[in-house]
Amino acid sequence: MSALAHAATKPVADWREQLALVVTTTREMSRQTDPQEMRRIYVERMSQLRPIDASVSISRRGLQPPWYRVTRSTRWTEDVNPWKEAHRLPLLSGGLLAELIYGDQPRLFDDLRVPDDDPAAEYLAEFRSVVAIPLYDGGAALNMALLMRREPGAFDPADLPDLVMMSNLFGRATHDLLLMQRLQEAYDAADHEMKLVADIQRSLLPKKSPQIPTLATATYYHTSQRAGGDYYDFFHFADGQWGILIADVSGHGTPAAVLMAVTHSLAHTYNGPPTPPGELLNYVNSYLARLYTSESNTFVTAFYGVYDPAKRTLRYASAGHPPPRLLRRGAAAPVELDSAAGVPLGIEAAERYREQQVQLAPGDQLLLYTDGITEAEAADGSMFGTARLDAAVQGGAASPANLLRSVLNAVDAYTGSRPATDDRTLLAAQVL
Repeated sequence: MSALAHAATKPVADWREQLALVVTTTREMSRQTDPQEMRRIYVERMSQLRPIDASVSISRRGLQPPWYRVTRSTRWTEDVNPWKEAHRLPLLSGGLLAELIYGDQPRLFDDLRVPDDDPAAEYLAEFRSVVAIPLYDGGAALNMALLMRREPGAFDPADLPDLVMMSNLFGRATHDLLLMQRLQEAYDAADHEMKLVADIQRSLLPKKSPQIPTLATATYYHTSQRAGGDYYDFFHFADGQWGILIADVSGHGTPAAVLMAVTHSLAHTYNGPPTPPGELLNYVNSYLARLYTSESNTFVTAFYGVYDPAKRTLRYASAGHPPPRLLRRGAAAPVELDSAAGVPLGIEAAERYREQQVQLAPGDQLLLYTDGITEAEAADGSMFGTARLDAAVQGGAASPANLLRSVLNAVDAYTGSRPATDDRTLLAAQVL
């Protein structure tokens, strides 16, 4: 039963006691995350300041005149949650309560007599004093609270301004808390869906680095959100060669993850010969541009190479992707593999990607990366850049795993370990 059904009969008179009650009430309300519980606390405590015999709340939200709903009543024996159980709320039409809520103004009745045929007679009949307090939302009284006493002339008209102000402030606080609750529920649902998307996305990536003859590899993959648009893959061909792909979808989050999955699917449906590598990029680009990216203004950068373990050669093609770094054994600095640059995938369906070949030797190291590495920002907004990347590559020449650690440590040191704002992917390889 509602707290108001047994409201206090002796009001708190002393201002110090009133202030203490208000402070206690507002402090306790501030801890609440459930609007239903916050309202219970407010009603229970405020009834000590202004005792009443009964109350009823009504709403016209989403309705047209003269319809309204009864959302709360101290006559009810069950505590109905109007926000979650709207189907249980009585729907009434016309009568005094319709006149009041559509009138948009506070009203005070000192000697109310309600006709027996009034739609709300069961809520009002035995009460002679009634205060009708409109609760405004968007400038209109979408809700209204009615406080009632059995004896006539029980309310002081001088209290009406405070009642209207306090009730509307509380109503706004309840409304805001309800919005916060719904936003949290929506966020939790979206976050759950994003987690599922992220799990599906990660299932598309290689479970572990493959065993490639004459080539050791190591990978690092980190999304800035639950799901992201970075992608890497390995392809083993019947003739013993291996395809190595790294790609980066424009944008972040779920849209990028979806296009990443599409790119993965296209790459795995290509059934042409492993070389030239530009043919795979031609195939993926044609489908992306014709079917997926033309209306969304998205694109995919990619670097694709085919490694021949027997010859230790890498034939490669690039679609607007950051050039990998090649550190020759004993060299002072890495060089860029930038001789086969082309436009990103998904922009022009007729684009054709050319290839280049590089001869590798034992001890050579190769680093493929996405721009989340070089565009990682320090506190002042400056980017990590390729010069720092090359320095880190030089410092990690012992093994692919060591190369990854060197780059990631350098990025963390430069950014102060600030959270990544873009996806970061690294693929390191060393010729054996």
